[in-house]
Amino acid sequence: MDSSFLTDRFAFAVGTSFYAAGLLYGCWSLLFRRRHSRIASYSLMALGWLLQTLGLFLRGHTTQSCPIGNTFEVLQFVAWSSTLLYLFVGPVFRTSLFGFFSAGMAVLLGLLSLTVPTLDSAMRVRPFGADPVVALHASLALFGYGVFALLALTSLMYLLQHHNLRRKRLDGAFALLPSIVELDHINLRLLAVGVTLLTVALGVAVFHWHAHLGLVVPAKLAVTGAVWLCYAGALVQRLRQRWVAQRFAWVGLLLFLVPLLSLWIVAPSRRSAPPAIATPGSEQMP
Repeated sequence: MDSSFLTDRFAFAVGTSFYAAGLLYGCWSLLFRRRHSRIASYSLMALGWLLQTLGLFLRGHTTQSCPIGNTFEVLQFVAWSSTLLYLFVGPVFRTSLFGFFSAGMAVLLGLLSLTVPTLDSAMRVRPFGADPVVALHASLALFGYGVFALLALTSLMYLLQHHNLRRKRLDGAFALLPSIVELDHINLRLLAVGVTLLTVALGVAVFHWHAHLGLVVPAKLAVTGAVWLCYAGALVQRLRQRWVAQRFAWVGLLLFLVPLLSLWIVAPSRRSAPPAIATPGSEQMP
């Protein structure tokens, strides 16, 4: 295990610690009813994201490939992409609680990847070969998963706000949540963006591998297609006004279990292997 490997894990760990600091700051503000600074919360998340970006860069430099080659890297990439979306979308909300929930999700994914050693196994070969189109397909798909993670987060916020309104609890921390109308609009937009990204990712795969179907891993293709079908179906149901309001929020929250569980199938395993000479067309689709 070389020093560069330790360096990228260190960057991931420190980045997760900044996310944890943002989460603890939010908990402290809520428990003691102190004013929650949006600037402080946003800054902690931004610092965590920058260090996570550094970790992904170092890992990619070490492996000479897109850093999404095993479950550890996939979880880090999903946390990175969802946090990036928060950094863009977060200022739209007039509340810092969005940062609190985003920090909680980033900490959960970060700790899961860092504390389970089997998720990060060694590898001496590129997981996607030398073809950049394969890495593009995988990156777009995983970025879509990051959007779905953020959708699950805002769906949870919707359900909490809906419960709050039914109980007529309009004070305390609940008063800091966005309105259910605002959350419903954000949920729809996130779902549309996620489905679009996954559609493009699958389109890239089909276009690139239409003449090389024998190289496609059936299980991975089936799982990715199943995730797309689930979310595309949810989008159709929402546009047809069949799944709306609270039902739509439950779908957005529970449906994230599908891509989350599929990561163990879609993510390529990095096993220790002797260097192999790559032959043309030997790459497999992630």
